[in-house]
Amino acid sequence: MVLTGKTLDEILNYLDRSVEKLAQDTMETPEFQMDNQTLEQFLSSQYDVRLENLLEAKNSNIHHLESGMKNKIIQRKQKQIHVIMKKFQVK
Repeated sequence: MVLTGKTLDEILNYLDRSVEKLAQDTMETPEFQMDNQTLEQFLSSQYDVRLENLLEAKNSNIHHLESGMKNKIIQRKQKQIHVIMKKFQVK
C-alpha cells in the first residue's frame, strides 16, 4: 500500500504519543531506571519497532516509502527523542 502524507502524519502523531508514554512509564518504574544514553537508545529502538508495526498494520513498510517520507520520519524521530530526553532528563 502506498501511504499518503496524511496517513503518515497520523502514524507519526500516534507514535510520538506512544513513545512519550513509554518514556514516562519507564522513568516512573524503579526497576527500569536508566541513564540518559541507555534511555535514548531504548527509545530510539522502540520508535523503530513501533513504526514498523504501525506501517505493517497499513500493509506497508519503511522500504515502500518515498525518500521524502523517510526523511520526514528521520527528522521527526530525532526531534521527538530530543524533546523526550529534555523532558525526562536523568540526573
